[in-house]
Amino acid sequence: MRPMSSPVGLPALADSDLVGQIARILMQAIVQGRLPPGSKVVEAGIARELGVSRAPVREAARLLEKQGLLVASPRRGFFVRKLEIRNIDEIYDLRLCIERHAGVLAAQRLTPQSRDALRRQIDVLHRTADLDDPARQVEEDYRFHRLIFEIADNRRLLRLFDDLAAELRMVIGLIGRLYDDPHEIARTHEPLLAAIEAGHPERITAHVDYHIGHAWREVGKLVRELTPSTGIATEPQGGILLPANGVPA
Repeated sequence: MRPMSSPVGLPALADSDLVGQIARILMQAIVQGRLPPGSKVVEAGIARELGVSRAPVREAARLLEKQGLLVASPRRGFFVRKLEIRNIDEIYDLRLCIERHAGVLAAQRLTPQSRDALRRQIDVLHRTADLDDPARQVEEDYRFHRLIFEIADNRRLLRLFDDLAAELRMVIGLIGRLYDDPHEIARTHEPLLAAIEAGHPERITAHVDYHIGHAWREVGKLVRELTPSTGIATEPQGGILLPANGVPA
């Protein structure tokens, strides 16, 4: 179908899956910090910037609300979910507990097929690093960790991981902002995969502790830097989805 017109510098949005495309663009803006935690999603401004009506923007916001990236306030609209230091600590404390166990179980139940699936996912992370698409990288990073839980074959453990999905997406997005080289995110997963392949519980636990513990410390620092001194939600000024030079990042 013929794509809808859009401002210069933005990719044209196809009529098909318009809501999904807008949700992805909004997620990119959140991951890259152009829509920081606590900021308001200004539907009219976003619709104008994308050259669409407000209706699909609102539907995209509802979709991201279901994923936990946005929160809705009656008569005020949608806001980017805030990440507080206490939330970060609770998320990572629980992640350490369940990912240690999931890693050990995955090693015990690893098959040639599931091993290859993990390797392919790291390859996907490397390929995604070349796309300059932080939102996609967040999803692929999340999929790598979820795959470990699927291989562990413990439904309740997987449910615990899925319950953290929204917070994990935001946290992984923050991690992406810590690295100058996007390929570094993929490389940080390789020692963990090697430990699972080797099947040594102590090594797996050590690599999980390092992989997640290092991210915990660095994300905590970043959240402290990003947390505003006031509790007032902000409305981004100017272009929301484009960087200052008007070229998609």
